Amino acid sequence: MKTSKDRVITHTGSARTDKEDEDRLSENSAIPEKSGLDGGVACLSAKNNGDIIQQRPPTVTKKRIDVLKWNGWGYNDSQFLMKNDVAYFSGRRYLIGDMPLPFLIQWAKDAVKFDPKNYIPSRALPSPDDYPKPIIQSEVVDNIKSLGIEYSVDGVDRLVRAHGQTLEDIYMLRNGPMPRIPDLVVWPVCHEQVEKLVNLASDHNLVIVPYGGGTSVSGAVTTPQHESRTIVALDTSQMNRILWVDKENLTICCEAGMIGQDLERALHDQGLTTGHEPDSYEFSSVGGWVATRASGMKKNTYGNIEDLLVQAKMVSPQGTLVKGLSHVPRASIGPDFNHVILGSEGTLGVITEVVLKVRPLPPCRKYGSIVFPNFESGVKFMREVARQRIQPSSIRLVDNEQFQFGLALRAAPTMFGGVMDQIKRSYLTLFKGFRWDSIAVTTLLFEGTKEEVAAQERKIYTAAEQFKGVPAGEKNGERGYTLTFVIAYLRDFAIEHYIIAESFETSVPWDKTLMLCRNVKHCIKEECKSLGIDHPLVSCRVTQTYDIGCCVYFYFAFNWLGKSDPVHAFERIETAARDMIIACGGSLSHHHGVGKIRARWYPQQVSQLGVELYKATKQRLDPANIFASGNLLVPKL
Repeated sequence: MKTSKDRVITHTGSARTDKEDEDRLSENSAIPEKSGLDGGVACLSAKNNGDIIQQRPPTVTKKRIDVLKWNGWGYNDSQFLMKNDVAYFSGRRYLIGDMPLPFLIQWAKDAVKFDPKNYIPSRALPSPDDYPKPIIQSEVVDNIKSLGIEYSVDGVDRLVRAHGQTLEDIYMLRNGPMPRIPDLVVWPVCHEQVEKLVNLASDHNLVIVPYGGGTSVSGAVTTPQHESRTIVALDTSQMNRILWVDKENLTICCEAGMIGQDLERALHDQGLTTGHEPDSYEFSSVGGWVATRASGMKKNTYGNIEDLLVQAKMVSPQGTLVKGLSHVPRASIGPDFNHVILGSEGTLGVITEVVLKVRPLPPCRKYGSIVFPNFESGVKFMREVARQRIQPSSIRLVDNEQFQFGLALRAAPTMFGGVMDQIKRSYLTLFKGFRWDSIAVTTLLFEGTKEEVAAQERKIYTAAEQFKGVPAGEKNGERGYTLTFVIAYLRDFAIEHYIIAESFETSVPWDKTLMLCRNVKHCIKEECKSLGIDHPLVSCRVTQTYDIGCCVYFYFAFNWLGKSDPVHAFERIETAARDMIIACGGSLSHHHGVGKIRARWYPQQVSQLGVELYKATKQRLDPANIFASGNLLVPKL
């Protein structure tokens, strides 16, 4: 019989059958073309302390393109397609998988002048001769071989680790010229191997860009284009183990390359969860969460990453930075060096191991939704919920544009379902007096004991009544929550039909929220008008709530048919919108980080003294600028 101190860990990948598990295990064991020796054995028992670890294939393999798209978001088998002018979503990983979506195309025609006949396919995966030749000394390769660390100079391996998920990244992959890409990819399997690689980089003046899940939308992992030194993409995906679980103190230690969904599956086997669920958690890594100060959809219950983090270990050129030797709940011992690592975005070192808080899996999970007459009423409701501190695990408010978009993603109703939909619409418009073109919707997720969930529901729905909120059922709430993971795929479908679709986020005090939303929407429309762009779609949602404010996401799309440079048009629009956000009292970012695309605003956000303090930290930890990603501050060329 095992006690709470016994640590039996099972890793689970994203495979759905034993056969797929076997296939992925075979894929994951293959050594990349032109690779070094397999150094995986050297570190397997480094921190196990007698734990029994049964390793299964992770979601992200060394050969990423076997599982994930090389030129877009997500799984290879999951995407929006058209058949006989009807949209559908392929694969069965998501609720709308293999399901016709008969309303989506007409909505897109009305919203952004979508035309199915206008089609621009992605170029094929480049041939071996199309990749830039690697800039690397044979001596460096020999040293990596001697360290027993896997590596590759294969063009595909280098290309897929040259980018994240910004519009510029994806447009370049699908249409643009080949940019500067890493010269070498390495796959360390533990902290000690990372130390050796960073020492090697210091000795030979190499540049290291840490690469985790590759989901960055800030340009943080995009290869620096003006760097003349050898660039090494340090892929953390093979550092994917849980090193220990402490059920008594509810903490776990895992390697930084572990992907979010893999971590959660492994913890669920133990009856535990971190509760950290960002929109990207299917593909983003634990180290990436720490490096960008990430937030999850269920932060109300579990906290943001800085609330979950107990300890992070980071390898810099000057040594390993780690906070304390024990995992105490709190310590008054000067500045917290976790916060040097949090948000560092790969500019100071490589995060290798992370200790996180965990909690028992909640026994009850329930969805809900509420319809409000307009967005303003919904925001006032969200403010009241925050004031009373009665937030459920997740509470999100979408405006009318996003509500209409959500309706476009529904399947064809049955005869009975169609009748019921009409009755519900009539109830809202005729009986309640709501206007269909102004209503807003809040989706809810409750987690806890059955009694806790019931109590939360009573408080939430009671609070909604004073703002004319009407309960809209569990099904709508679940659908709204799960569609979050599908929306990212729509960007790739849109770009094939001359539609640019993107999003960005901010945080803002409550008393400025409505003003900021109105002004940013107006700003985007005016900037589009100045660029000759007709019919842009602009929408927003409130996704996180706090005592003093909230997180707001903006989504916008426009038809770029006839425009020669849609990426620069988008950048101009987003720049104007970001200037407006800051002018209205919003933050530079809530959880996406700064990266390269927001670096120009960083100094005014942290003050000149803040910039100098960051530079001093950089100079102490990385004086030779080995970690020259170009994030946070615009580099001097």
